[in-house]
Amino acid sequence: MPALVLLGAQWGDEGKGKATDLLGGSVDYVVRYQGGNNAGHTVVVGDQKYALHLLPSGILSPGCTPVIGNGVVVDPSVLLSELSGLQERGVDTSKLLVSGNAHLITPYHATLDKTTERFLGKRRIGTTGRGIGPSYADKINRVGIRVQDLFDESILLQKIEAALDFKNQVLAKLYNRRAISPQQVAEELLGYAEQIRGYVADTTLILNDAIDEGKVVLFEGGQGTLLDVDHGTYPFVTSSNPTAGGACTGAGVGPTKISRVIGILKAYTTRVGAGPFPTELFDDDGEALRRIGGEFGVTTGRNRRCGWFDAVIARYATRVNGLTDFFLTKLDVLTGWEQIPVCVAYEIEGERTTELPYNQSDFHHAKPVYEYLPGWSEDITKAKTFGDLPRNAQAYVKALEEMSGAPISAIGVGPGRDETIEINSFL
Repeated sequence: MPALVLLGAQWGDEGKGKATDLLGGSVDYVVRYQGGNNAGHTVVVGDQKYALHLLPSGILSPGCTPVIGNGVVVDPSVLLSELSGLQERGVDTSKLLVSGNAHLITPYHATLDKTTERFLGKRRIGTTGRGIGPSYADKINRVGIRVQDLFDESILLQKIEAALDFKNQVLAKLYNRRAISPQQVAEELLGYAEQIRGYVADTTLILNDAIDEGKVVLFEGGQGTLLDVDHGTYPFVTSSNPTAGGACTGAGVGPTKISRVIGILKAYTTRVGAGPFPTELFDDDGEALRRIGGEFGVTTGRNRRCGWFDAVIARYATRVNGLTDFFLTKLDVLTGWEQIPVCVAYEIEGERTTELPYNQSDFHHAKPVYEYLPGWSEDITKAKTFGDLPRNAQAYVKALEEMSGAPISAIGVGPGRDETIEINSFL
């Protein structure tokens, strides 16, 4: 059963788009199973760079069918804008499938997201303000709007009215904001209906049939393990499950159909937004990682916080996802350092631990315990095999593999599509 899950093993931004795109030529379906347009993938094809926010990376691979699963929250305006941008650049988007059960991000979700975040002040979580959290909240509260609702005008208006009954009271009485008209929201959403209709399908049925027929299906997580709402650094997390279990619920396939789970690891660590980050750097090394690695959010443009590789987090990701392989990205960024620190444990109130603390307060106060590995100065971007890497770069990869608990099966040595060393095939 050639069904694979590919996900971030840190806080996101590990280079999932490059990994998905690398596999895209051999994959029949690429499925986004959670998140919304708060995630971003950068894919470099030749001399062309593509920034994808909502669409699966497989949309850039001819012959591959990209799928937006039921676990994704969809902003229809963003979806259509992203499709239009790709079409203008000559990309065929006609194969895209969108689950009719995916929930919509409406204008009032974005309004609530931004308003609430401002109200929190210094206690803010660091959301993107795109309405993702409020849309998921409505889904759980059973007042959400789904893609299929676009095609029944009377039901759509009823659902919007039900959703806004309480929200308008909150906006007006708590935040001193003007109430939102259900009719205006309905009119805006209905304006997208015919443009989206041709993409909508029963994706759960299609994907299960595809797996049963022996086709290769790749499930693509939108953020990283440490941003998972259940298993991440709560409350500084996203509103869905980018961990491997989320692929089953977010795409409608059973866990027995998943054959491989691939974690994407950056050769150092980054995160965007607020929350604890034990190996974060505030010195010249941090600035160098940000500059050399181009560490700016694809979706938000925000500077990413940068730090050294954290093996404690990598081991945790292996455990909660059941990882079978790692794809190590951006190894080339570390070229030039004489020594490279790697966090092998934490010190918490004088005690050393090699496991991620389950207690939020302990994790917040965790101090990294470093081991120092020798660096390299040679250019590695032309390396085609593991043996082409400098000896110290090979030793660094092997050390990370041993610390992380799963084999490193591919290594990114540059941003380009062909700048990857494949050690073991994922298929």
